[in-house]
Amino acid sequence: MKPPQNRLLLTAFLLLRCAMCTFSAKNCPNCGTTPVPYPFSTAPTCGDPQYKIRCSSGTLLFDTLNSSYQIMSINPSIQRLVIQPASLLPNTCVTSDYIHEGIWLNESLPFNITSDNTIMFLNCTESLLRSPLNCTSTSLCHVYVNSSKGEAPCRAASICCTVKVGGSSTAHRIRVRDTGCRAYTSFVDLDPVLPVDKWSDPGLAIEWVLPQEPVCGSQADCDGNSTCGPAANLSGAGRCYCTGGLHWDPIQGICARYATCQNDGSCGGSRKTALIAGTFSGQEFSPFNHLISLFKMFD
Repeated sequence: MKPPQNRLLLTAFLLLRCAMCTFSAKNCPNCGTTPVPYPFSTAPTCGDPQYKIRCSSGTLLFDTLNSSYQIMSINPSIQRLVIQPASLLPNTCVTSDYIHEGIWLNESLPFNITSDNTIMFLNCTESLLRSPLNCTSTSLCHVYVNSSKGEAPCRAASICCTVKVGGSSTAHRIRVRDTGCRAYTSFVDLDPVLPVDKWSDPGLAIEWVLPQEPVCGSQADCDGNSTCGPAANLSGAGRCYCTGGLHWDPIQGICARYATCQNDGSCGGSRKTALIAGTFSGQEFSPFNHLISLFKMFD
């Protein structure tokens, strides 16, 4: 026998109220039309200050030690953001961040360059021929430079090199200089088998370490689902630790409930109602969608 619909409605309503009460989101407002997901912070009152980015005229910017780069995308589920590499100076094969010697991430912050990048160094000196980079005549950088999508000013520079870099917590630099290469570009998740006109636009993927619980000076800094307790690595401050059977979800920045089911066994059964609250995967939380999903379990 199917449960009465009004009972299902009441159950769904109570579940949603419970789910919403676990939210301790500190998300920053949109930057123009672009969402700013946790843990990123565009102001002192939102996000985690260790993950500071800037919102300028509706555009998100990622600051390095010596420059700023436009953020093209952010994917919280895999802790990856993609920035737009520096462009070339007009009519040259020299990147605009050459004066800063390329990209230098702040090593004290929880970011590093990922292994998803294929870096192409352009306008290189002969010293690079003795490096472990692929600077051969068949290197992928030559395919790019000589294509219609490539940078025409770089075709006259005979030496370029390609390398897969990143993936280490110590990967913080893409360096350009007189004694090496004077320009670079990067492609994320590049499939070298594809023709160049099928490649995505240039981008540099940067990953971040999942954040710890928010820092607090007193209980007033925490919400009702957490308590301010001492933190071993903080002097004179603590962290907001989840209470009441909740656990810290570093992707959403909330105290969330563990998944359980009304019936014994896993939640995979088609006739079991999941009692999970406060968990969603990068999409806007929609009570309407949750209600529909709940009713479908009993169809």
